[in-house]
Amino acid sequence: MATFIERELLDPSRVMEASYDTNTGAPDTSMDFLKEEVDLGTSIMAVTFDGGVVLGADSRVSTGVYISNRASDKITAVDEKIYCCRSGSAADTQAISDYVKYFLDQHRMEYGRPPKVATAASFFQQLCYQNKNNLMAGIIVAGWDAEKGGQVYALPLGGAMLQRSYTTGGSGSTYIYGFCDAYYKPGMTKEQCEAFVSKALSHAMARDGSSGGVIRLAVIDESGVERKFISGDKLPYGPL
Repeated sequence: MATFIERELLDPSRVMEASYDTNTGAPDTSMDFLKEEVDLGTSIMAVTFDGGVVLGADSRVSTGVYISNRASDKITAVDEKIYCCRSGSAADTQAISDYVKYFLDQHRMEYGRPPKVATAASFFQQLCYQNKNNLMAGIIVAGWDAEKGGQVYALPLGGAMLQRSYTTGGSGSTYIYGFCDAYYKPGMTKEQCEAFVSKALSHAMARDGSSGGVIRLAVIDESGVERKFISGDKLPYGPL
């Protein structure tokens, strides 16, 4: 019997039938890639500016070598002015962010005020560290609160928590260490931070096979959150 790919092209009505080799009886293994874990092979980034933060991420989600989603949103809201960038296992990071959103909702009701960014990062850190043997989750938590303004926290695999002026994560981050070291400058404006993040992610997406698609940005300050989108055919390659 034909393989999955052959049925998809030549006989779509039978595409989901179980397939066996007529000579050996061996099962068709052409769809084994679908059994692999859905992975956010990723480029994510966040940077602070005076009065807020800029978060950015690519949009490619892969299952082994198969791209299962080319336009996903890896920037997830956990509170009104606190967002996270997710890398690692899609299932793990979605579950963790759902838990943290629930905890922050309870926190807001109990204390009657918006939670701090450090509180959200601490919730992520506890969940990631206490379950470090079972999770594959690299998180960047960033946002704005009235006490400290814009803040960025990096939570790499294993559950550490590090406050940074900027941080990168995911498989694509290893390709842009030099770019970030060369072009990051303390005290950049909001517009400079947006350009820094978008160009760094563009280079990461060009080099990393597990990163790609479009760039999604979130700019968070006292006034709220502004989401931005850069399509794949308008990526700003080149130096700043």
